[in-house]
Amino acid sequence: MSEEKSDAGNDPRLGLLLEGIIKLAAGDLDARIEVSDARDEIDAVIMGTNLLAEDLQIIYAELEERVAARTKQLHEAHREMQHMAMTDSLTGLNNRSAFTSALTDAQERARNGGQRPAILLLDMNGFKGINDSLGHTIGDQVLEIVAQRISGAVRKEDMVARMGGDEFAVLLRDVTPAIANSIGNRVLSAVDGIMEIEGHHLRCGASMGLRMAQPEQTAQVLMMEADIAMYESKAEGRGRLKVFKQEMLHARQLRNQLVSELKEAITGSQLVLFYQPIIRLDTRGIEGVEALVRWNHPTRGMVMPDEFIPIAEETGMISELGTWVLRTAVEQLQQWRSDPLTAHHDFNMRINVSAADLQRLEFVEDVRDALNSAGLDPSQLVLELTESAVIQGNDLDRYTLKALERLGVGMEIDDFGTGYSSIDYLRRLPVHAVKVDRSLLSALGSDPSQPALLAAVLQLIRACGLGAVWEGIETEDQAEYLLSIGCTSGQGYFFSRPLPEAQLTEQLRHHKAWPVRD
Repeated sequence: MSEEKSDAGNDPRLGLLLEGIIKLAAGDLDARIEVSDARDEIDAVIMGTNLLAEDLQIIYAELEERVAARTKQLHEAHREMQHMAMTDSLTGLNNRSAFTSALTDAQERARNGGQRPAILLLDMNGFKGINDSLGHTIGDQVLEIVAQRISGAVRKEDMVARMGGDEFAVLLRDVTPAIANSIGNRVLSAVDGIMEIEGHHLRCGASMGLRMAQPEQTAQVLMMEADIAMYESKAEGRGRLKVFKQEMLHARQLRNQLVSELKEAITGSQLVLFYQPIIRLDTRGIEGVEALVRWNHPTRGMVMPDEFIPIAEETGMISELGTWVLRTAVEQLQQWRSDPLTAHHDFNMRINVSAADLQRLEFVEDVRDALNSAGLDPSQLVLELTESAVIQGNDLDRYTLKALERLGVGMEIDDFGTGYSSIDYLRRLPVHAVKVDRSLLSALGSDPSQPALLAAVLQLIRACGLGAVWEGIETEDQAEYLLSIGCTSGQGYFFSRPLPEAQLTEQLRHHKAWPVRD
C-alpha cells in the first residue's frame, strides 16, 4: 500500500494539475488539463477542474457582455444628457451654452486662417402682448413656428439657437458681410409672415443685430455687441437689421451710466414736477393741471422726460418713478387747496399712467394710499392713459381699470386720434374724457377740410358720453374755433408752458382767471 501511495505521489499528472490550477487562478480561463486513459481519481479531479474552467469562462463571457452593455448605456445616457444640456427643450434648437461653445470654436478656426464668422441676434416684436393676451400655450407655439422659420431661412452649415425667452441667434460660419446681410434680411422676412394658431391670425416680426467677428474677440464680447446692435434696431424701428458699429458701444455705455444716475435721481431729490394748466375756454378758469416730471441733473441741468422715460420703461424703473409722481402731485394739490391764497381755484390733478402700472396688482392700492395720505377725494385725481396701453391691454389691465373706476378717480384717454381711435372701444372703457392729440389741431388754418374733421371728432367723443380736452392750442384763433364748435377745455402754449410749482403758485394767488400770454 505504501508503494501505491509512493507511485501516486510521483504521478506526472499531479504536476500538470497544479500547473493548470495556477493558470486558472492567474485568469487564463482557456487553460485545460489533458485527461489520461487511466480514468482514476486523479483524472476525475482533472476533469472537475476542466469543467470548472469552462463554467468560469462562460460566466466571465456573460459578465463581459453585461459590462459592455452597461457601458454602452452609460455612454448613451451621457450623450443624451450632453444633448439635453445643449438643446432648448421647447424648440429643439441649440441653446445659449451650445451657441457660445460653437462660436468659440468658429473663432479658433478663424484665427487659424479660416474666414471669420458672424452673429445674427434677433428679438421678437410684440411677442409679450401675444403671450399675455392669448396665454403661454399659444405663445409657445409662436416660438416653435419662429424657430422653424429661422432654420428654414439659413444655410445648412449655419447654427440656429434659442437664447432664452423670445430671443434667437444664428451663427454664420465663413461669411462675408454681404452674405451675412443677405441671410439676415431673409430671416427677417421669414419671421414676419402671418401665423395661424388655433383660429388666431398672428404676426410677430423681429428686430435684428449683426456682428461680424474680429479674431481677437471672445464669444461673450461678440454676443454683447450683437445685442447692442439689436437694441439699436428696436430703437430705430421694427423689422430692421442693424450692423454693429463702435459708436453704438459708446452710446450704450452712456445709457448705462444714465440708468445708474436715474436710480439715484428717483431715490434722491433730483426729480421735480412741472405743471401745465388745463383751461376752460369760455371762462378762462383753471380746471386742472397736468403733472409733468423733470430730472434736475446735478451736471446736465434740467433733463426732459423723452430722454429718461424710455429708459425707465426699459429697465423697470417706470413704476417706481410713477409712484413718486403720484404721491408728489397729490400732496402738491392738497397744499394748493389748503392755502387760503390759492384755495379759491377748484381744479383737479392729472397724471400720466404707464402701461406697466396697469399690470401691477398693487397699483390701485398705491393710488388709494396716496389719496388718503394727502387727504384728497378720489374725484380730484385724473389718470391719463395712452390709447395703445388700453387697447392692447389684457385681463389684468381691465381689472385695474375697473378697480380704479370703483375707487372713484377720473380717467381719460391721452393722445386720442393717434392710431387706435374707434367708437367701439370708447364706449366700452371706464373712462370719462379724452385728450385729443395736438396733431389734429396743427393743420387748422392750412387744410380746408380740417375744421369739419375737428367738429366730427368732437361729435364722436360727445356721442360716447365723454368730455374732451384739446391739446396743442398755440394761437387765439385755435382757441376761439374750438370754443365755437362746443369744446370747452384746452391745453397748450397759448395759455401756458409747463411751470414749476413756485411759478404756478404765484399765478394762482394773483389771478382768478388764467392770464393769456402776450
